[in-house]
Amino acid sequence: MRVLTAFWITLCLMPVMLQAQLTPQNRHAIAAKVLGIDYGTLNDADESLTFGLEVAYRYLITPNIGFAVPIKVGVADVVGDTRNRNISSIDALVHLYPFSQTAKLQPYVLGGIGYVLENLDDGNSQIPIGLGLNYMMGENSWITLQGEYRSSSADNRDNLHFGVGYLYQFGQTDSDGDGISDSEDACPNQAGSAATKGCPDADSDGIPDNSDLCPKIAGTSATQGCPDADGDKVADKDDMCPEVAGLAALKGCPDTDGDGVTDKDDMCPEKAGELASKGCPDTDGDGLHDGVDACPAEAGLASLNGCPGNDRDKDGILDDADQCPDVAGTAATMGCPDRDGDG
Repeated sequence: MRVLTAFWITLCLMPVMLQAQLTPQNRHAIAAKVLGIDYGTLNDADESLTFGLEVAYRYLITPNIGFAVPIKVGVADVVGDTRNRNISSIDALVHLYPFSQTAKLQPYVLGGIGYVLENLDDGNSQIPIGLGLNYMMGENSWITLQGEYRSSSADNRDNLHFGVGYLYQFGQTDSDGDGISDSEDACPNQAGSAATKGCPDADSDGIPDNSDLCPKIAGTSATQGCPDADGDKVADKDDMCPEVAGLAALKGCPDTDGDGVTDKDDMCPEKAGELASKGCPDTDGDGLHDGVDACPAEAGLASLNGCPGNDRDKDGILDDADQCPDVAGTAATMGCPDRDGDG
């Protein structure tokens, strides 16, 4: 009796310990078994094994807890009767599954109450407890093994049942109980929503956590789940100008004149220019941008603020100041060569 009491306490506590999830889609199943029935071993009689058949309906309340109603017929070799008795029974059982419904091997514990008729006349109530094992053959197909100890309210009626058979589940497996079948669930062991194909989405931005670069902060699909305050499709964490919409090529910063120089670094943000001239135009291409070029339309010299000057001998001294304009010299000799070498 103590064993039965302990079993029922465990049975009541198991749902809490297992922390079962929501009801799966494939909660309905039917099973058929061939039974070995032993009324001798537990009643100090010669061991005598007889046989029977079982058909059962099982309903999964959660992925870890099931309710089963088996109906059995068979024969029993009972103590004190030289002839086997025909027996029929119906049980109400609770099944407890410690592992996921997608596990290849699914052991389970069972317990409940049943009523047995002998020769369609005498009856007795029985309390079955036992262990079972389901082996997955396909998504909905299982080979099932089960053993039961059955304590009877009548004398010499305690018995053992052993069964082997086939179980078929209706529908599709939903291991995480999120209402999306495993075959369509991108995250079958983590509850999610249909919008994210069954995957969790902690920040509720519509991007599943396993694809979200910022899973705890709501973002956009364009930035892989990260926030984008200025809406330029560059995530704030990578945006050098997070408050102003810009270009991805310029790390999120704007370029009003489209010259490839960001506005914040462009000395002429509204006129297209060159990187070398800090974003300002250099119309004559002399290396001085128009903003500081005294002669922006004519290529000139930096020493003349961008204006042109004649220097036939290319010695850096303009012809109008060069005393030897056709012969390269030095500034010390007014543009003439230093023939004595003493300057």
